[in-house]
Amino acid sequence: MIEGERKMDTSWLKPITEAKYLVVDNAYRYRAILRYFYTQHERMRQYLFPEEVYAFLKQFDEFQAYTEEELQQDLEQLVKWKNLIARQETGHIRTIEEFKKKRFRYQCSPYTVEIERMIRTLEQLGDTFGGSLEKTRFDRLYASLARMESIIHDGFREKREEMNQVWEETFDYFKKIIQNSADYIAYLNGENMEERMMSDSFLVYKEQFTAYLRDFIVALQKTSMQIEKLLEDLPEDGVRRFIEEVVAYQLAIPRFEGVVFSREQLIEEKLDTWRSLNEWFLGRNGHESELSFLQKQTNEAIRRMTRVVQRLGERHHHFRSRKKDYLHLAKWFSSLETLEEAHKLSAVVFGCFHTKHIAAENDATENMYRDIWEEQPTEWLVKPRVRHYREKKKPEAMIDRRKEKEETMTAYLAAKQQEEEELAQLIDDGKIVLRELPVVASHIRKTLLGWVAKAMGREDRIVQTENGWKVKVVQREGTIILNAEDGALMMPDYEIHLLD
Repeated sequence: MIEGERKMDTSWLKPITEAKYLVVDNAYRYRAILRYFYTQHERMRQYLFPEEVYAFLKQFDEFQAYTEEELQQDLEQLVKWKNLIARQETGHIRTIEEFKKKRFRYQCSPYTVEIERMIRTLEQLGDTFGGSLEKTRFDRLYASLARMESIIHDGFREKREEMNQVWEETFDYFKKIIQNSADYIAYLNGENMEERMMSDSFLVYKEQFTAYLRDFIVALQKTSMQIEKLLEDLPEDGVRRFIEEVVAYQLAIPRFEGVVFSREQLIEEKLDTWRSLNEWFLGRNGHESELSFLQKQTNEAIRRMTRVVQRLGERHHHFRSRKKDYLHLAKWFSSLETLEEAHKLSAVVFGCFHTKHIAAENDATENMYRDIWEEQPTEWLVKPRVRHYREKKKPEAMIDRRKEKEETMTAYLAAKQQEEEELAQLIDDGKIVLRELPVVASHIRKTLLGWVAKAMGREDRIVQTENGWKVKVVQREGTIILNAEDGALMMPDYEIHLLD
């Protein structure tokens, strides 16, 4: 085998015989039989006799010509496809004929139960996406993560059963958040939704939709920041120890078939699951997180609804008849006694007929309450409206600005030299540790953050600075406060290592 090749899990490649009953010629018979088995399984009745199944099917018009022999053949076929598990009944045999017939009871296989459960979900789904944006699920997820954090900080004093429950609740909330939010955003972006938005009936639901989305955004922004801070502060070794305790509890559950996966495989699987949760909230390798994408999609849905409502309003305004308005104005004008009063009413209703547009330079003041006659007069040069008119250009002398350029360059180089000296003073043992820095000048803060931003955009985190240094940015766990003359900044714990 070529070095670096990996073998795919063989379970991914095997055909699923349990799904054959959905597409064969007599699928309607097999589906009806297995749907009855599934509904009885959900009612805690696992084993059924053929007579019960036959009595159920004979209630419907589609099975009036159905015989017991056909049922027996269908049951045997479903056993071959591993949809049913047959169990011979020997406790209540009354005659030799019954014994020869090998009286069986049948039970749904686990695969069939899950297939039927999925089909029920698909039937309820219909042709449109479902989902919802439940703001309370983020609160529950945060509470579950906070419980996990307290267990880690208390030294794992809780029972393994309690830790397993916290783990299951955490990812149950997380999976529901992903599934429901993705489905609801797809529902809002669907073609059917676009058509419904363009109908007049959408105006009735517009306020409900926008209020629902706006409340979700507010709650999301409030809770997501707490979740992000908690995830950043959780130690990796503590999370791994927590996962090891959960795996130990799950392996201790007795099972007849034995352990399917090893301890190391289960730990690695749960670590991958934990990384997925982290990346969903915090992003990966400088890329945007799925949480930010969800916020953008929700905001875009609100903006789209607002635009649709505006267009609907404009359409109504365009096609609305102004006949009654004009009749009302006509009666209003006819009731006036003098032409002077009619002129005044016309000025109020229609405005000035002969307006002049006056242009001026930008405002001399930002005071919005200053009246126009308090401003200084402005001169405006009116240009002729002639096709071939061109402004006259006067020849101007070349001004020698070499001295100003040299002075500017000297000042710039001196400032850079001063900055490099200040940066050199921050170096301790070949590195700049941001958490240990004193209060720094604002230009030093901007320079350090600029290095960090450039380095985080590269995989190796190594960049060449403006002053010729080759540095590598290393991120530690937790957050720090970087104090500068222009304020304090909470940020991840970075160290800047100088390379030779």
